[in-house]
Amino acid sequence: MDSPTATLIGILQDRVATLRAAGDLNEALHAANAAVEKSHQALGTNLDSIDAFASALEIRGDIHRELRNFEAARDDYRQAIDLLQDRPDLFDQLGRLHAALGAAYDGLGRAEHAVNNWTQAIDYFERHEPPLVLDIAAMANNLGFIAKAAGDLETAESHFLRALEILHSQLGQEHEQTATVSGNLGSLYQAGGYHEQAREMHMIALETRRSVLGEEHPDTAQSHNNLALAMLNTGDRSWARRHFEKALTSFEALGPEYAEDLEAVASNYCDFLREEGEVNLANIIAGRVREVLDAPASNQ
Repeated sequence: MDSPTATLIGILQDRVATLRAAGDLNEALHAANAAVEKSHQALGTNLDSIDAFASALEIRGDIHRELRNFEAARDDYRQAIDLLQDRPDLFDQLGRLHAALGAAYDGLGRAEHAVNNWTQAIDYFERHEPPLVLDIAAMANNLGFIAKAAGDLETAESHFLRALEILHSQLGQEHEQTATVSGNLGSLYQAGGYHEQAREMHMIALETRRSVLGEEHPDTAQSHNNLALAMLNTGDRSWARRHFEKALTSFEALGPEYAEDLEAVASNYCDFLREEGEVNLANIIAGRVREVLDAPASNQ
């Protein structure tokens, strides 16, 4: 590939990055289309031109996926993978492409294809020198969700535990990613009826999120809700109430962007209050939350 063409492709890809960062995905897609067209025109048998075309396809695929154009994203990722042909010097990119292709299939509701590609991504990340362990953890976490959704809790646990082991060793417990997987394990144990284990994993996730993200963060609020639900199953009803209240207060303060989370937490808390015989308080809270949820529509 000649230098002027390579420069133009670089300029177009820089523009894509700038537009994506600004949230203008539709315009970014036009720039990505131009980069794909130009790199395809320059495509030859030399590795530089092949690499440029594959990278342009990957970038456009990412934008399609952000726009939820999952079929278009799938086609771009597949073509890029075919171009690179299992090259040892590009195991990182091949792993990234399979990870993205798995996400596109997940968006299309094709779980089996998502699993196949995330498993292939792990293989490439493991074969990279050195192994890309944090990427492996991300794929293991994804596979855990798929297995949990399929009702295979044992397989889900093995994937989540692998992710947790990597993150704990590489990032430590006091990290947002580690807290996320801890919470995922808590939800898995809750689904499996292992309530003490669920309680502890949600407690660990909450403590980390409080420390790393702060009390007002939505992930912290969600951990309060998750822990409250777990505590109901371990007999800690007074503590469950406190965590429900913290979750509710946080989501109320976070505004309309978190309306669905607020509604879910309020439903959990009101159910709890009714079980406690506090029907009037449950109705007051439900009415208050309904006013919050209806406020944007009434202000238009």
